[in-house]
Amino acid sequence: MRHSIFVTGSTGYMGQRLIPALADRGHRVKALVRQGSESKLPAGAIGCIGDALRLDSYSNELTGVDTFVHLIGVPRPSPAKAKQFREVDLVSIEVAVRGARDNKIRHFVYLSVAQPAPVMKAFLEVRARGEEMVRVSGIPATFLRPWYVLGPGHWWPYAILPAYWILERLPRTKEPSRRLGLITIRQMIDALVWAVENPPSDVQILDVPKIREISAARVS
Repeated sequence: MRHSIFVTGSTGYMGQRLIPALADRGHRVKALVRQGSESKLPAGAIGCIGDALRLDSYSNELTGVDTFVHLIGVPRPSPAKAKQFREVDLVSIEVAVRGARDNKIRHFVYLSVAQPAPVMKAFLEVRARGEEMVRVSGIPATFLRPWYVLGPGHWWPYAILPAYWILERLPRTKEPSRRLGLITIRQMIDALVWAVENPPSDVQILDVPKIREISAARVS
């Protein structure tokens, strides 16, 4: 089934890779983009100029859309960015959920984060609040919960892969190490495409092990 999809965060780390993947599979993609950033929009999308923090700047673009993919987030999250998480991540998901509800979107795909986790408290709190907003809206939803996504410009955790390999095999650390495990950008895009094409009747959660499983199945 082909979907009509609206993507926020279209020029970011994941958006630039997700949009061509969706377009290649025959989906119609509309992408929110800031004025002045149109040249960064990847091929395969219809650009919609607007502000992710203001619903009145893009609500009219949601007409006829069945799937909303929300990828907005402060780049390279760190504990020092707590204020930005509240002003950007939190406000943008609140705006997105309101727009999706008002336009009777049938499936909301939300890029969340692995939880619980021992660090990044402010980031986790904002993403958990975002998930709750989506749940309360009543819109069928998919929450993707990666921890760290390896890819161009995001390679440093490769140095600790041997430690992850050991921790994922020890009984006491197996569950948290897999929940907070590393995935690649390819695995993440595979899971996002799968999520779009497999809408739930209620809420489904794709954690790190599930993301890996979906990607492995697509490759095989």
